[in-house]
Amino acid sequence: MLTSIAGKSVVVTGASKGIGKGIARVFANSGGKVLVVSRHLNEAETCAEELRRAGGTAKGHAADVTSIGDMQVMADAAATAHGGIDILCANAGIFPQAKIEDLSVEDWDQVMATNLKGTFLSIKSCLPYLKKSGQGRIIITSSITGPVTGFPGWTHYGATKAGQLGFMRTACIELAKYGITVNAVLPGNILTEGLIALGPDYEKSMAASVPLKKLGTVEDIGFAALFFASKEAGYITGQTIIVDGGQILPESLDALAQA
Repeated sequence: MLTSIAGKSVVVTGASKGIGKGIARVFANSGGKVLVVSRHLNEAETCAEELRRAGGTAKGHAADVTSIGDMQVMADAAATAHGGIDILCANAGIFPQAKIEDLSVEDWDQVMATNLKGTFLSIKSCLPYLKKSGQGRIIITSSITGPVTGFPGWTHYGATKAGQLGFMRTACIELAKYGITVNAVLPGNILTEGLIALGPDYEKSMAASVPLKKLGTVEDIGFAALFFASKEAGYITGQTIIVDGGQILPESLDALAQA
């Protein structure tokens, strides 16, 4: 059984919905004091209120991960509200779909700014507090798309997700002297609000490509992040966990049909 993270100060970016909300819920349910960060204050506060109603400690905060000023204010707010920062879940990300021929320079830059630069700015801003923690943990939400797989329309997204892992492998070396670990979770197809909105037929077709024959939940990603944040994972840094129900393993759908 993992050592409790009760009382630890946790920052989760992109936390008002989807995977980020699942991560925030898992940490709040485990006793963490969570700062729910979103670009929109009403969404952040709504999520934080849900976590409080479930018995957790949470506070909403509005910030744009592409802004160093916003990130510094966010870090200070977390430290003021919860007595420092012990765990940062750098989760914020966007994935507007567009094939190369149709992809605008502006959209490319926005995805790079949010997913990759946003990871850097989140970590840079929280670092002064993480250094004081004594058990600093950084968990990056990457993806199987980019580091392992590809999908038409997501060249920009895949590039950022692969880039996060390149960033991680040097960041973990630089931050090791402070006792801070840096690891990443790589989700596969996860049942989020956006995927549910595409309808049951789409959900069924996506599940068919997964050996476990179901999509993952946002809590599945949260539990992987919780492990990386634990005391027991203190000797693990610069590593990744793929959480995809075995999705990347079959050579083809025919391989699943013959299983």
